[in-house]
Amino acid sequence: MISITLPDGSQRQFDAPVSVQDVAASIGAGLAKATLAGKVDDRLVDASHVIDHDVALSIITDKSPEALDILRHSTAHLLAQAVQRLFPGAQVTIGPVIDNGFYYDFAFERPFTPEDLPAIEAEMQKIVKEALPVSRSVKSRDDAVAFFKGMGEAYKAEIIESIPADQALSLYSQGEFTDLCRGPHVPGTDKLRAFKLMKVAGAYWRGDHNNQMLSRIYGTAWLNDKDLKAYLHQIEEAEKRDHRKIAKVQDLFHLQEEGPGLVFWHPKGWSIWQTVEQYMRKVYRDTGYGEVRCPQILDVELWKKSGHWDNYKDNMFFTESEKRTYALKPMNCPGHVQVFNQGLHSYRDLPIRYGEFGACHRNEPSGALHGILRVRGFTQDDGHVFCTEGQIESEVRAFHAQALKVYSDFGFSDIQIKIALRPDSRLGDDATWDKAEDALRNALRASGVEWEELPGEGAFYGPKIEYHLKDAIGRTWQLGTMQVDFMMPGRLGAEYVDEHSQRRHPVMLHRAIVGSMERFIGILIEHHAGQFPAWLAPVQAVVMNITDAQADAVEAARKSLSNQGFRVVSDLRNEKIGYKIREHTLQRVPYLLVVGDREKENGMLSVRTRGGEDLGSMTVDAFAARLREEGAG
Repeated sequence: MISITLPDGSQRQFDAPVSVQDVAASIGAGLAKATLAGKVDDRLVDASHVIDHDVALSIITDKSPEALDILRHSTAHLLAQAVQRLFPGAQVTIGPVIDNGFYYDFAFERPFTPEDLPAIEAEMQKIVKEALPVSRSVKSRDDAVAFFKGMGEAYKAEIIESIPADQALSLYSQGEFTDLCRGPHVPGTDKLRAFKLMKVAGAYWRGDHNNQMLSRIYGTAWLNDKDLKAYLHQIEEAEKRDHRKIAKVQDLFHLQEEGPGLVFWHPKGWSIWQTVEQYMRKVYRDTGYGEVRCPQILDVELWKKSGHWDNYKDNMFFTESEKRTYALKPMNCPGHVQVFNQGLHSYRDLPIRYGEFGACHRNEPSGALHGILRVRGFTQDDGHVFCTEGQIESEVRAFHAQALKVYSDFGFSDIQIKIALRPDSRLGDDATWDKAEDALRNALRASGVEWEELPGEGAFYGPKIEYHLKDAIGRTWQLGTMQVDFMMPGRLGAEYVDEHSQRRHPVMLHRAIVGSMERFIGILIEHHAGQFPAWLAPVQAVVMNITDAQADAVEAARKSLSNQGFRVVSDLRNEKIGYKIREHTLQRVPYLLVVGDREKENGMLSVRTRGGEDLGSMTVDAFAARLREEGAG
């Protein structure tokens, strides 16, 4: 007798081995029809998987959190089958699930182009209608190599040859198509209904530029048409909000080939930067951080002591002088330890908090660079707190409240909290990691917040709290972090004298709220679609004349507002006022101020917003008061 325990605690008994699909059918025809896969003792399996001993079983349907990845992986196979039907001779390589979809790399006699996608997608739809059953088989490594070589799939055979000889491999077949895959997959192609091919790109085999260039086809797949349409709408909105396009229209910054991943800031863009930096500098002051400044390059010996050399050297830039090798700093933390180490501290001095707008450089692959969202040179609002173990909770709680306030001020209200836990490659023992992870949990618990845990995603020196912000069109961005580090202070000789006159290593808390300033500004541009709130806008208002007769009045108003600290410009061009208004509206200037004969005579401004709202006439001082109420100036 086989006993199967379901998620609600109920049990079902079977006299003989039974498949996941059969268990679902025993519960109800509706569930059987909705079954995509199963989870047996926390292991995902196909619906056809046979259970021959007592287990705990969850039936995976489209309401299960695991469903989307299974559907996307199966849709990648659907794509590969369609390509091989339409382009005989195309070889398959790899086809993983990625954020919001999947891709598959192909070797073919010519690169695929966007013009190929409609035909491939139509063939995919055809295979869906064929409702081909998906079946799993198992082969030894050598048999699998022979099988794929016999099919002319040299790339797939090469992948399998790199797998240990004693490992059994699973193959999935649907119709004439067979692929190597761990699975699980949907029971049949008819389960795949909401998908779209998005773009093509080039990709080197195994990521090595010395290898052949393959064609990569990207797609997206969802549980239903409603979710697919919502995602495609989000993509359309994201295209309109692309920070690179808005930056060009508003003249904020540019990038060029001579400095890949490095930003050339223009005056208006630097105005946004300075507004963010001065805001964060006030946060430093108000919360007890002393601002410091550390060198850009440091001897590699320091990076070896800190642990960055072993864990990060592939992402670092190096230079030499007088037979010594230096590294441009990828992080600010070792420098802050050097500041702490100047003089011996008492436990009464702790916590000691340092903050720095620290410029860092990381050797990101050129293919990963993306506007100012992914760069090689960036500046962080970086801070480090040196404290005792007993002070961790209060410091983390204070940081949490501080971070939420900052995000709210910049226009973000939907925030998810996550804890990234110990990675496989890390410093320290499990007991130390247990202590660090529990410290973060306790602080969040005391703050009354819920969180999600991310196994394996912590830094090599400690776990971290992550702040994930949802933007105006529903995308999620990971920004701030708070990390507990028991390792680096000891490795770099940081000490304080405790209440028993014993020397001890402090705990080091690594914290950042906006993270990379470049990336944060890019996110702000896209979140606000360039329509910044007045306090953040590079130009807060433009004063315009109707005829030359009002030029002096326009300049007087501009000068008065500028002298009060507002970012205001004048437009005295010999153009029609309607043209000027349209142009500055496209520039997304928050306030458009018009001076005609009547306004000049009465000492007033005609005020309208970029959204077209007419606010009527007001004095310069009244308008200045309005700006101050909005936090500008």
